[in-house]
Amino acid sequence: QVQLVESGGGSVQAGGSLRLSCAASAVTPSTYCMGWYRQAPGKGREGVAAINRYGTTSYVDSVKGRFTVSKDSAENTLYLQMNSLKLEDTAMYYCAATDGFCSASSLNYKYWGQGTQVTVSS
Repeated sequence: QVQLVESGGGSVQAGGSLRLSCAASAVTPSTYCMGWYRQAPGKGREGVAAINRYGTTSYVDSVKGRFTVSKDSAENTLYLQMNSLKLEDTAMYYCAATDGFCSASSLNYKYWGQGTQVTVSS
């Protein structure tokens, strides 16, 4: 049974950093596209970043240069390093996986976790 469990969310001041982790079971980052998407209150889901099985990364424009997605295939763990956080980054962040098309903006994931909350304050 596929499980994706996020951790690392929290509250941070604008300009600060957080590192999200996603522990995966029954899917392996070495064979799946893994990514992060987020959903802010009252808004739709937004793809954030993705990394394909070869390690190629993609980001949506709003996070380029600030967020870094990475994976540890040996540990079956996905990461999202978030720097220079802005108020508009406040959202629930979800880890997701797919064996299909891999893109930061794609929301066509097959599996996703329960999410971890990120709150950025001024």
